[in-house]
Amino acid sequence: MKSCLIVDDSKVIRMVAKKILQELQFETIEAEDGKVALDACKSALPTAVLLDWNMPVMNGIEFLRELRKLPDGENVVVVFCTTENDIDHIQEAIQAGANEYIMKPFDSEILAAKFQQVGLLDA
Repeated sequence: MKSCLIVDDSKVIRMVAKKILQELQFETIEAEDGKVALDACKSALPTAVLLDWNMPVMNGIEFLRELRKLPDGENVVVVFCTTENDIDHIQEAIQAGANEYIMKPFDSEILAAKFQQVGLLDA
Protein backbone atom coordinates (compact mmCIF):
# COMPACT_ATOMS: atom_id res chain seq x y z
CA MET A 1 0.00 0.00 0.00
CA LYS A 2 1.20 3.51 -0.76
CA SER A 3 2.02 5.64 2.26
CA CYS A 4 1.79 9.38 2.82
CA LEU A 5 3.46 11.31 5.60
CA ILE A 6 1.29 14.28 6.58
CA VAL A 7 3.49 17.04 8.02
CA ASP A 8 1.60 19.95 9.55
CA ASP A 9 1.60 21.63 12.95
CA SER A 10 -2.21 21.88 12.80
CA LYS A 11 -3.91 18.78 14.22
CA VAL A 12 -7.09 19.72 12.31
CA ILE A 13 -5.27 19.86 8.95
CA ARG A 14 -3.62 16.50 9.67
CA MET A 15 -6.99 15.00 10.58
CA VAL A 16 -8.69 16.27 7.39
CA ALA A 17 -5.78 15.18 5.18
CA LYS A 18 -5.66 11.76 6.87
CA LYS A 19 -9.37 11.16 6.18
CA ILE A 20 -9.02 12.14 2.50
CA LEU A 21 -5.83 10.15 1.96
CA GLN A 22 -7.20 7.03 3.60
CA GLU A 23 -10.22 7.26 1.28
CA LEU A 24 -7.69 7.37 -1.58
CA GLN A 25 -6.18 4.10 -0.25
CA PHE A 26 -3.06 5.58 1.37
CA GLU A 27 -1.60 4.42 4.64
CA THR A 28 -0.99 7.63 6.62
CA ILE A 29 1.67 8.71 9.08
CA GLU A 30 1.54 12.07 10.85
CA ALA A 31 4.19 14.52 12.04
CA GLU A 32 3.68 17.88 13.72
CA ASP A 33 6.93 19.44 12.48
CA GLY A 34 9.80 18.86 10.09
CA LYS A 35 12.10 17.31 12.70
CA VAL A 36 9.56 14.62 13.65
CA ALA A 37 8.91 14.07 9.93
CA LEU A 38 12.63 13.72 9.14
CA ASP A 39 13.06 11.20 11.96
CA ALA A 40 10.11 9.21 10.54
CA CYS A 41 11.67 9.27 7.06
CA LYS A 42 14.99 8.03 8.44
CA SER A 43 13.13 5.00 9.82
CA ALA A 44 11.08 4.31 6.68
CA LEU A 45 10.58 6.47 3.61
CA PRO A 46 6.96 7.09 2.66
CA THR A 47 5.70 7.05 -0.92
CA ALA A 48 4.63 10.68 -0.58
CA VAL A 49 4.76 13.65 1.78
CA LEU A 50 2.03 16.26 2.16
CA LEU A 51 4.04 19.14 3.58
CA ASP A 52 3.20 22.39 5.35
CA TRP A 53 5.64 25.30 5.13
CA ASN A 54 5.30 27.19 8.42
CA MET A 55 6.00 24.94 11.42
CA PRO A 56 8.01 25.15 14.64
CA VAL A 57 11.35 23.33 15.19
CA MET A 58 12.00 22.67 11.46
CA ASN A 59 9.92 24.27 8.71
CA GLY A 60 8.78 22.59 5.52
CA ILE A 61 11.52 23.88 3.24
CA GLU A 62 14.26 22.84 5.70
CA PHE A 63 12.66 19.39 5.96
CA LEU A 64 12.45 19.06 2.18
CA ARG A 65 16.13 19.89 1.70
CA GLU A 66 17.12 17.31 4.33
CA LEU A 67 14.76 14.67 2.90
CA ARG A 68 16.34 15.00 -0.54
CA LYS A 69 19.77 14.24 1.02
CA LEU A 70 18.62 10.89 2.45
CA PRO A 71 19.30 7.63 0.57
CA ASP A 72 16.41 7.34 -1.94
CA GLY A 73 14.99 10.62 -0.55
CA GLU A 74 14.85 12.00 -4.08
CA ASN A 75 12.25 9.32 -4.96
CA VAL A 76 9.64 10.51 -2.43
CA VAL A 77 6.87 12.59 -4.01
CA VAL A 78 6.51 15.86 -2.07
CA VAL A 79 3.41 18.01 -2.34
CA PHE A 80 3.55 21.30 -0.46
CA CYS A 81 0.25 22.25 1.12
CA THR A 82 0.45 25.75 2.54
CA THR A 83 -1.00 29.24 2.78
CA GLU A 84 2.22 30.62 1.25
CA ASN A 85 0.98 31.30 -2.27
CA ASP A 86 3.34 33.94 -3.67
CA ILE A 87 5.57 33.10 -6.61
CA ASP A 88 8.79 33.38 -4.55
CA HIS A 89 7.66 30.65 -2.13
CA ILE A 90 6.46 28.42 -4.95
CA GLN A 91 9.74 28.79 -6.86
CA GLU A 92 11.78 28.13 -3.71
CA ALA A 93 9.77 24.96 -3.02
CA ILE A 94 10.16 23.67 -6.59
CA GLN A 95 13.90 24.46 -6.58
CA ALA A 96 14.27 22.60 -3.28
CA GLY A 97 12.67 19.54 -4.87
CA ALA A 98 8.91 19.78 -4.34
CA ASN A 99 6.87 17.93 -6.96
CA GLU A 100 3.66 19.96 -6.60
CA TYR A 101 2.07 22.76 -4.62
CA ILE A 102 -1.43 23.04 -3.13
CA MET A 103 -2.93 26.11 -1.48
CA LYS A 104 -4.82 25.85 1.80
CA PRO A 105 -7.67 25.39 2.24
CA PHE A 106 -7.91 22.21 0.16
CA ASP A 107 -10.55 19.53 -0.32
CA SER A 108 -10.61 15.92 -1.49
CA GLU A 109 -10.98 16.89 -5.18
CA ILE A 110 -7.93 19.17 -5.10
CA LEU A 111 -5.83 16.61 -3.24
CA ALA A 112 -6.86 13.77 -5.54
CA ALA A 113 -6.18 15.88 -8.64
CA LYS A 114 -2.68 16.84 -7.48
CA PHE A 115 -1.83 13.29 -6.44
CA GLN A 116 -3.03 12.12 -9.87
CA GLN A 117 -0.84 14.77 -11.60
CA VAL A 118 2.28 13.50 -9.84
CA GLY A 119 1.48 9.87 -10.64
CA LEU A 120 0.35 8.67 -7.22
CA LEU A 121 -3.20 7.92 -8.35
CA ASP A 122 -4.52 6.32 -11.51
CA ALA A 123 -6.46 8.53 -13.91
